[in-house]
Amino acid sequence: MMRAVKVFVFALLTVLLSAPVVKAQPSLASEEKTIKVVASFYPMYIMALNVVKDVPGVTVSNLTPPMTGCLHDYTVTTDDMKKLVGANVFVANGAGMESFLDRIVSQYSQVKVVQLSEGIPLIKGEGEEGDNPHVWVSVSNAITEVKNLGVNMEKIDPAHAELYRMNTDEYVGKLETLRQKMQADLAQYKGKKIITFHEAFPYFAQEFGLEIAAVVEREPGSEPSAQDLADTVDIVKKAGIKALFSEPQYPALAAQTIAKETGATVYMLDPVVSGPDDPDAYLKIMEKNLEVLKDAFSK
Repeated sequence: MMRAVKVFVFALLTVLLSAPVVKAQPSLASEEKTIKVVASFYPMYIMALNVVKDVPGVTVSNLTPPMTGCLHDYTVTTDDMKKLVGANVFVANGAGMESFLDRIVSQYSQVKVVQLSEGIPLIKGEGEEGDNPHVWVSVSNAITEVKNLGVNMEKIDPAHAELYRMNTDEYVGKLETLRQKMQADLAQYKGKKIITFHEAFPYFAQEFGLEIAAVVEREPGSEPSAQDLADTVDIVKKAGIKALFSEPQYPALAAQTIAKETGATVYMLDPVVSGPDDPDAYLKIMEKNLEVLKDAFSK
């Protein structure tokens, strides 16, 4: 009996000692580097969604509330700044759009700030205004900004460079298709004069050969003076302008006043500063803008 037990124990030890040693494997989560990307406002957020799509360990959030619109004189709140805690990358338009950029740089020195408008020739603002920052409203400039973001993300996270490159190329391809369609459809309207109610469309007009005859409200929410309105009414009548372009983000009271005085029609052009949480939002909004322009110019 005792001999049988000894034989069993010896056999068991032999099996255990000869079995391969299995090392504990680190979890995928511990291997994967987490990168937190924060965008300054809506159009930058949409670009970031496309460039980092399906990249493991990367999150994207929007610093400002989605309906903020353009960041003219926007003051970041405490809640906004909390979103930058633990952030690795801050995606900004630059060109003067984010007036609070210096504050972010000083308070969150660990955050890599990427300004997507770098390398884009800027249009000077009217009077004493600085450069016009609304570069993304031009599809060509949006393409440049997306490429800038892709290149920067490759450098920041080289382990996934191929994925960033693939995402960037895919989205740029969609934007180039959109640009070609818009250029083809708007070619017959080159030289058309338009009236806008925000300084958001110079790059758009430049790209598609339109002429901005007047900008009534240079800053959203600012009330044009009686003289401004009278001057615009005069321009509309003399140039025979039939369409006024307001924006869905802001009141159209001034546009309606001018329309009443001139018989012109008010249409909505969207500068893509707010919208749904949809990676294809820029494409869809620009396609809608194209249809609005074709409708306005055909009458």
